[in-house]
Amino acid sequence: MKRLIISALIASLPGMAHADGTQDQIAQLKAQLAAMQAKIDALQQSVQAQQDALSPEDATQMKQQVANQQLKVDSLQTAATEGPLAGLSVTGYLDPTYIYNKNAQSSSFLFANHTSSYTYDNSTMGDVYLDIKKTFGVGPTAPSAEVTIMPNRGNGETLLQNESGSTGNNIINSAQINFPLNDTTAFVAGLIPGFGGYDVQQSNQMVALTHNLLYDFSDPGSYVGVGMSWSHGNWASKFLVGNEQNRTRGAQVSNNGKVKSNRTPTVTGRVDYTWSSAIDIGGSVSLGKQTLINGANSNSNGCSSGGYGYQCSAANPFTTYEYGEVDATYNLNDVLLNAEASYGTQKQAAFNGGDAAWYGVSLQAHEKWNTDTFGRMGTTLRYDYLNDSRNGGGGGGIVLNATSQSGLDGNNGFGVDPVCLANSGNGGLSCKGTTRQSLAADLLFYPTDQLMLKLEFRHDIANQGVFLKSDGAYTRSNDIVGAQMVYTF
Repeated sequence: MKRLIISALIASLPGMAHADGTQDQIAQLKAQLAAMQAKIDALQQSVQAQQDALSPEDATQMKQQVANQQLKVDSLQTAATEGPLAGLSVTGYLDPTYIYNKNAQSSSFLFANHTSSYTYDNSTMGDVYLDIKKTFGVGPTAPSAEVTIMPNRGNGETLLQNESGSTGNNIINSAQINFPLNDTTAFVAGLIPGFGGYDVQQSNQMVALTHNLLYDFSDPGSYVGVGMSWSHGNWASKFLVGNEQNRTRGAQVSNNGKVKSNRTPTVTGRVDYTWSSAIDIGGSVSLGKQTLINGANSNSNGCSSGGYGYQCSAANPFTTYEYGEVDATYNLNDVLLNAEASYGTQKQAAFNGGDAAWYGVSLQAHEKWNTDTFGRMGTTLRYDYLNDSRNGGGGGGIVLNATSQSGLDGNNGFGVDPVCLANSGNGGLSCKGTTRQSLAADLLFYPTDQLMLKLEFRHDIANQGVFLKSDGAYTRSNDIVGAQMVYTF
């Protein structure tokens, strides 16, 4: 009987030796190893108890078999904790999306669509997301390296720019090194997402299909730089020094044969206070210099007048950028509440050459429940407000599309009023920028732990006719209807 038990124990080893390196599988391997160790311990106790009843040859043979099993367990344990696959995890999701856009009269599925244009109805949705993380060791002081890949709709494709301002063809969405100095302090470096707001990039962590207005058009994007993070009790903070947002290298601007470089680093930081297990209150700030847009009066080498900005009236291509926001999250059981208020400004970055300023709020409520017919479900309501009216709008916090040199963004509904611009006797210098609002309602289904389905209706309005329709006319509102399937692995 003892020989049968030992033989069965040996037969279970090959399947375990083929466990791969993901964290979940490593955890399962460790659990199996613990169970195997318990069996070996039991066998050892049984051998010891029955030694008097066995012949010396049988006792010696059984001890050798148990010892061999112990060596195999020790080898597998070492591989699980110290081998090349130890600490490696590969996770991600797929989120094919369908969007109907009323003004554009478009209706299609969006998935892996390779375009560098960032619009609120085609931002970070409809892509493949991979998160590859390697932790070197165990415990809170173990360093790690993490890379996220988003080939078609990530930061590398839609927002990240090189020194000349070119965008796209970069599958890297973020990449960072985390090196803990002790239990509470860590050094970080690389391409790191911005610190602002409650909204997140990943579709599988969002309770709505689209992002709020502040995430898309106010909160800073990713930064390349170095920084530190701390945690102590209920407080957590982090800061980073790096390039201006969305720049993988310092900007260089050529104008009339002269090249100027942005050598001023941007400093950004965030502080969070955990009020209770359900409430988190936080805020973030950013300060630096950002590149002005080449305006409507510019030629291929920059403004012919030698200036910079929409109206070529700025003496320097890089002007002071300031941003701040506060946000709060309440998350208890099946209820989630979010709020954010933000404000930003950039010198001489507005359409009329003056200082740009924008401010807004976002409120979101989400609740889940169980039903007999559809199983796990949820609903989300969100309201957003973003004012970009000062000096004609524009500036470092508003992600305008490729036609932004004209001061118009018909896809996202920002910029100066086209009617005012056309009828202006001074090129639109007296026209105001746009104030935007948005209301989104989502219905969510959770068929499995890995699968999430989202249905969204979103109504966007502006105080001016800035949304471009398919017939070339402008209107003050737009509606989109979307559906999304998110499968997490």
